[in-house]
Amino acid sequence: MSQFTLSAKVRHDLGKGASRRLRRENQKVAAIIYGGDKTPQPITLDKPAFYKAIEDEAFFSSVINIDLEGKSEQVIIRDIQRHPYKALVTHADFMRVDATHEITMNVPLHVNGEDACKGVKEEGGVLHVLANDVEISCLPSKLPEYLEVDVTSLGLGETLHLSDLPLPEGVSLVALNHGEEHDFGVVSVTRADTGTDGDEDGEEGGGDAAAEDGEKTE
Repeated sequence: MSQFTLSAKVRHDLGKGASRRLRRENQKVAAIIYGGDKTPQPITLDKPAFYKAIEDEAFFSSVINIDLEGKSEQVIIRDIQRHPYKALVTHADFMRVDATHEITMNVPLHVNGEDACKGVKEEGGVLHVLANDVEISCLPSKLPEYLEVDVTSLGLGETLHLSDLPLPEGVSLVALNHGEEHDFGVVSVTRADTGTDGDEDGEEGGGDAAAEDGEKTE
């Protein structure tokens, strides 16, 4: 798990006018820390450091340490508000985490073995990624940056589901906690021409299965 540290200052000047002045100065990013048994705390972050941090995918699935004028806050990022047409972040929301309580986070899926995928390389199929991330639950110390999906042995007409994902110790998938009917597909291989799974009569087409899995994940 990556460790990110950001320096912040308490924001005393609040309101729309103060926020506009902050954006015009273009040196700080307005943010807030909330959650736990403490009151919400408005803060400002150094813009260059924050912008550099959010370029890293792992930032969005990591516990972040915010040094708030010498006091440490352990948080996860919950929301980033962006300008409607400029490449600017206007506000960021951070939620405090407790080492003894589980958190839920969306973490990205990293697909491995695409070049060697059996259904593509040997059977002429097309690989479809049906989900780019999944929601997990775990203690902050167990939070993974991402989950890996190995498609090397995935054949034509086959689908890997949530239940097929290898999970680190102490990590569970939120969807599966709701029952087997939520065991959605994450990757599948279908025929390149018709989208079927290789069954000649097409009655059990992988394309239909992929479409159903895709609908479930929307």
